[in-house]
Amino acid sequence: MAVETLYRSTRDLETTFVDRKLADAHDQMLELAESLTEVLLKNVPGLSEKNAEDASIYMAKNRAVFAAAFKNNASALAELGAENAAEE
Repeated sequence: MAVETLYRSTRDLETTFVDRKLADAHDQMLELAESLTEVLLKNVPGLSEKNAEDASIYMAKNRAVFAAAFKNNASALAELGAENAAEE
């Protein structure tokens, strides 16, 4: 009988990982998204909680691209458009 170790994010108990680093990264992404959601809800009038959560998760998943854009490299955002076009 084989034994397999699984890791679970503390913020997403339904998702399991076989690698602890991936579980930690997922947990950090969700933590960032939660913080972003709070900021968006406080500062964007009329934004629904669902839209704030969706936007926050998207930004957290693509944090490297947004970080580059915020460091005076707005052209980095073009990567996001290229990904969306490839998915469709």
